[in-house]
Amino acid sequence: MKRIVLLLWLCIIGHSPAWSLSNQQVQAMVTGDNDSRIEALQVALKDADEKTANFLKALADDEVMVSPSLVVVVKAGVAYDPVTGEAQTMPTDLQALTSNNRMRSEVDSALAALQLLSKDDAQRLAAAKALLLEPDVTKMALLLKALGKEENLKVKEYLTLAKAAISIAGDDVKERLEAATVLALSKTPHTLLLLNQQLSKEQDNTVKAQLQTSIKDIKASLVWGERIGTFFTGLSLGSILLLVALGLAITYGLMGVINMAHGELMMIGAYATYSVQVAFRAYWPEGFDFYLLAALPASFLAAALVGAILEKVILRHLYGRPLETLLATWGISLALMQGVRTLYGAQNVAVENPSWMSGGLELLSNLTLPWNRMIIIVFALMVLISMALLIGQTRLGLFVRGVTQNRPMASCMGINTARIDTYAFSLGSGIAGLAGCALSQIGNVGPDLGQGYIVDAFMVVVLGGVGQLIGTVYAALGLGVLNKLLEGLAGAVLAKIAVLVLIIIFIQKRPQGLFALKGRSAEA
Repeated sequence: MKRIVLLLWLCIIGHSPAWSLSNQQVQAMVTGDNDSRIEALQVALKDADEKTANFLKALADDEVMVSPSLVVVVKAGVAYDPVTGEAQTMPTDLQALTSNNRMRSEVDSALAALQLLSKDDAQRLAAAKALLLEPDVTKMALLLKALGKEENLKVKEYLTLAKAAISIAGDDVKERLEAATVLALSKTPHTLLLLNQQLSKEQDNTVKAQLQTSIKDIKASLVWGERIGTFFTGLSLGSILLLVALGLAITYGLMGVINMAHGELMMIGAYATYSVQVAFRAYWPEGFDFYLLAALPASFLAAALVGAILEKVILRHLYGRPLETLLATWGISLALMQGVRTLYGAQNVAVENPSWMSGGLELLSNLTLPWNRMIIIVFALMVLISMALLIGQTRLGLFVRGVTQNRPMASCMGINTARIDTYAFSLGSGIAGLAGCALSQIGNVGPDLGQGYIVDAFMVVVLGGVGQLIGTVYAALGLGVLNKLLEGLAGAVLAKIAVLVLIIIFIQKRPQGLFALKGRSAEA
């Protein structure tokens, strides 16, 4: 009987012309079972105003207390009337209002919907987008109220789409037909899913035909976002491979050293970045956004120092013996991984992006380009240009090229070839450290970080042409894009196999790679 009386009362106040929160609505939202409270909440939401929003906020914050005859909002030990906002004498028999997860969810949803009436354009736009993503017929009255007074064209567009998203599942055939036409303007994967769901249960042939037309239009629009996204992902992978392979282009391409520890030099650069992050968080937390600027030289110097030690102590005694160099550097890689496990632990560590690298640039509804990957692409280009200038325009670069092309003649000209070897190997190792710093911004850092890239890096150097920087660029970007295109067709594992097979076939036909070193042959 109480339930029937409450429902009759809700019907009466639901048709009431008043536009402000009443004591009866407040009582209905805090008394009774969850069903009756939610019904009262939905009725109050139809004619919601600022007082309604404030009361719902108090419900969400557990600031509402009740007695047998009174409901108050308690803030800082002071009781306030939820309707008038006036201070009240604190009753002695007050009890905290309890709400279960279902009621809390409804209150949170109502608060989000009330943002449709906010004075801030950005909040109204966000609320309209949220309602489009999660259509709720109980919010239709509030939506129509917001739509009737909205003046911002962009917000009005999303409100209209949200109205269509709610109406598409309604009982009126004419409304469903109109909604199917309007939703074709929303070129998003979510809208496509919504239309497909409605198509599966639609009975009217006219509406069904419009649904099929709208779905076709949205798919045609989304395909370009998917293509551009695939190309960007491949370009991003290619830029990472380029960073990884640039160091090998020196140590292997120019010096002929098969350095199986190259991946672990990347790992050292990544852990140097992590260490700088920890230091900033401990000693200069307000400057955390600048830690990456300090991590770049730190990662370069840490990897370069390790590379210099390896070259002086071990590798310079193995030049000209590639198999022994391979085995020695493989053992060094295992030792470096175990050293990192001992120092930092076996578990991965998280490296956070600075705030200016978080988020992304939304170009289409299904295409968002992450800032961290775009910055890595630019960073790889800057490292490439710097390295090309260093090798081609500086005295050190001249010495490196001279030692690479003719070591005995360079030595006869007075060049300290042993020192140049150390400098060149340190440079290649430092660039590997920079690659590790970049990789730390797109994933976790662990002792096995370099293992996933070392084979691909060698393939890039061999495919591009030993000792050829321009070949390294073409090979890295080409393999990155090709790998992502094949992944979309055959999956990640088969794509890796296909790329490897294609490289083997290419090397069989052109052993010198894409770009061969220029020179005169012995037969000429």
